[in-house]
Amino acid sequence: MPRRIGRPGLLGTMARTAVIAGTAGAVNRSMNRAASSREQTQADAQAYREQQAPPAAAPPPAGDDVIAKLGRLAELHDAGALTDAEFAAAKAKLLA
Repeated sequence: MPRRIGRPGLLGTMARTAVIAGTAGAVNRSMNRAASSREQTQADAQAYREQQAPPAAAPPPAGDDVIAKLGRLAELHDAGALTDAEFAAAKAKLLA
């Protein structure tokens, strides 16, 4: 059978189209898998960083306020503005 010169026949064109479409599909799937893998890696890295991060700064403990109030009560007691009973009652109320 003699070889054709010029444009390929119908079967040749179909075969070439099938190869190109198959290659494009394989490349597309590969790129999607790579992007998905990259996104998963980034999400895992972010979750790890959040897990390893120190906890957020807590508000100052309320104990400082109580200590200041106790100091103020002691000053009032020492100045004679509060009796022993009043001082004891106010201190118990603060510490409760």
